This record gives sequence, structure tokens and C-alpha cells, in this order.
Amino acid sequence: MVAITVVAVPAPARSRRSPRRASHRYEHQGAVMSVPQKRELRTAIPGPRSQELHQRTKQAVSSGVGVGLPVYVEKAGGGIVVDVDGNQLIDMGSGIAVTSVGASAQRVIDRAQAQLEDFTHTCFMVTPYEEYTQVAEKLNELTPGDHEKRTALFNSGAEAVENAIKIARHHTGRTAVIAFDHAYHGRTNLTMALTAKNMPYKHGFGPFASDVYRMPMAYPYRWTGDAASIADDAFEAFTSAVSAQVSAQNVAAVIIEPIQGEGGFIVPPSGWLAKIAQWCRDNGIVFIADEVQTGFCRTGDWFACDHEGVVPDLITTAKGIAGGLPLSAVTGRAEIMDAVHASGLGGTYGGNPVACAAALGSIETMEQEDLPGRAREIEAIFRERLGQLAEKHEAIGEIRGRGAMMAVEIVKPGTTTPDPDLTKAVNAACHAAGVITLTAGTYGNVLRFLPPLVISDDLLGEALDVLEEAFATQA
Repeated sequence: MVAITVVAVPAPARSRRSPRRASHRYEHQGAVMSVPQKRELRTAIPGPRSQELHQRTKQAVSSGVGVGLPVYVEKAGGGIVVDVDGNQLIDMGSGIAVTSVGASAQRVIDRAQAQLEDFTHTCFMVTPYEEYTQVAEKLNELTPGDHEKRTALFNSGAEAVENAIKIARHHTGRTAVIAFDHAYHGRTNLTMALTAKNMPYKHGFGPFASDVYRMPMAYPYRWTGDAASIADDAFEAFTSAVSAQVSAQNVAAVIIEPIQGEGGFIVPPSGWLAKIAQWCRDNGIVFIADEVQTGFCRTGDWFACDHEGVVPDLITTAKGIAGGLPLSAVTGRAEIMDAVHASGLGGTYGGNPVACAAALGSIETMEQEDLPGRAREIEAIFRERLGQLAEKHEAIGEIRGRGAMMAVEIVKPGTTTPDPDLTKAVNAACHAAGVITLTAGTYGNVLRFLPPLVISDDLLGEALDVLEEAFATQA
């Protein structure tokens, strides 16, 4: 059994959130954190105060906004989230790969705070400011390829994807766009057309944007053969399907997540991504890498494309870029980005100065603390422990991912049949024991792990202990 510290204390009796307490810093394994880095349960999960708040939420917030784990957060930092009942949960989700530098990284706080004191907004399209330019310069430097680049900033990953498609269509004069099975690109109308999964993302929201075509994804666990043959067969299936459905001469862009996120952390076989990129170059098609989830050190490189040396024409980023503040970007070849007429790109809040300042602090943290290297260390820990777990449980069909973006696909033992019920049960058991985990996958049968890159080895080990206990009791 995994030991859980449960402290019997009454829940805070308050009708509204108390005034913010004075800030304290805690040292843990040589790092200074904003909250103590230990798991501690003072109540059941969710606690009484969270339950009270959730009842209020149901009366105030649309039921269309789902909540995976209704514990209401009061403070977070490092690898720990503290809820309003005083419970301290291990964070294995990072707000879905957003708080890679932690939820209260000091450099992010300092830069954002200083910017707040100067001004909060002017709109870059009206009266610009240096912070926007600094972020663009940094993205042009860090993203794959040494060609001349340009960047435009937006608010969300979906907005970045929409603008990347706009840019590709404008540059090529073509309209067709190719996406893949199991893809997730957002929840706006165009990005829902690009997204593969119906429920909950697309159901009842159509009709969607037109001239979008879906092609087979190289999904090794569900494709027969070794890696090399899968790469070849999947590429042939792709080109045949394009030829039959749309023809390369009509295609403006191919968009793909180098490692698919919501689709289940699907890692294509080595060489397949490069084949797709080369095919795009040969046919005058813009190759767009959607690195909204994989970008900014998450996979052990600055960007997932770096792993195979693939250089996209355009790359979309968001999530981990700004330490939790809303910011996204499209970065790409200068001749493509500059093809759009003046004022064709933009948005009122795109590249907000406070978010830009936070991004500079987040990127500085990644550089100073070598977070790509830390992501590779996290992968090694996961692979060892998940491998041991798979030896005990046939329900683990595959372990996959890269860096601090790891997952297990859960199936009926002895088959490849998805088991979403067991996935939900294991996920719920982790939640009850104070570990925030996430599910994913087209079939709802993938447990995904996206811990902050600043999490300690101790907390990772403890979270994996909880996962092991969850499998032992639920499988």
C-alpha cells in the first residue's frame, strides 16, 4: 500500500475566498519553491470547501465547460497544487502542458509583475511595445531551422492554428488543408474541422469549415510491422489517399502534431515525419508543425521536430510558452509569413504585454535550468517505472511518448481492444490519492503524464507509487 499523510483538521469555514496570505518560499532539493513540495491529504478528494465551490460553479458556469477533478486551487508551485481545503496534490498535468516551468516560477512572476506596473495593454497594432518584438526575436532564434523567420503573436493554440492556415492559403493561393486521424488542433470552427475526435469536441457543433481532408496517421501500436515498414506503408497510404481525394496541386497546407496530444500521445515511427515534410516541399505545400503541446522543452528538445531534424515551414506554439499566461504564436519562413498583406494578421489582445513579459521569463527559466535536459531525465524515470508496471499488468498495451510527455495505452488483456472503463477507474483512483492525472486518446483509453519540468525526483517517484497502487486495486 502507498502511504498517504492524512491530517484530521476541520475544513476552513468561510463563505468566500480569504485574503491572500503573505508569500513564503520553501527550499526543496536545492530549489526554492512557492509551496512545500510534498503530498498531503487533509480531507477526502474533493474536500468540503471544494464541493461547496463546485455547487456554486454549477449555478454560475455553463455545464458545457467540463471539469475533470473538482478540487479548487488556491496555490501551486513546483510539482504541487494546493486546494482550498489545504490538500497538497502532486501535479502530473501542468494545466495540460502549460506550466512547464511551474505554476509560480519566479522569473515569470518578476517579469509579469514589472510589466503590470508599467501598463497592461495598448494593442500592438495601435501603439506597439518592445516586449512583443523580444518574444518574436526569441521564437525566430529557437524554432527549428536557420532560415530567415518572422513571428506573429496571438492568444491561444487554436487561434495560432487558424492563423497558420490563413497564412498558408494566402501564400499558396490554394485552399485545401490536410490533417490526420487522431489529431487535435482546437475548438474553434476551423480547428474543429481539423480535429478528429467527435465527442466531446465536435458533437453537435457543425457544419464545419470546408476543404479539410483527413488522412491516415502512422500509429505504430495499431499498424502492423516494424518501425521502418510502418513509416513506408503509412507514407504510401497518405500519398495514395491525397491523390484520390484532393490532389497535391490543390493543397495549401499539411498540419500535424509531431507527437499527437489529445489523440493519445501517438509517436510516429522514425522517418515518417521527414517523409511528409519532404513531400510537402516537393509539391509546393506549406508544412505546418502544431507544437502547441509538444513545444518548449516538453519532449526533451526545444521542439519535438528537433528530434529528427525536421524543419517545418510554419510552427504553431502556445501552452508552455508563457508560464500560464495566455499567449500563442505562428513562426515561419519569412517569405511565407510576409506574403500576407498589412493588417491581415492580428487581434486586440494578441501578444499582450504582460503575457509577453511572462514568456520572456519562462524562456529564460528554460534556458538557465536546462529544462530540455530535465525532460529527458523525467522520461528515463517514467520508462523504468512504467516498464516495471507493464510487466505486472497485461492491461498496459503500450508505453510511449518522449521527454516529460509520456503515456500508457490501456487495453483488454491479451488484445489491443481499448479499455476506457479501466482507464477511468485508474485515473479516479489517482485523483482520490492526491495525484492529478489526465486521460486522452481517440478511444478514451490512454493515461497521459505531463508533469512540470521542475518537479523533483521524489515527487515523481511518489506519483508513480500511487499509479502502481491504482493499477493494483483497479485492474
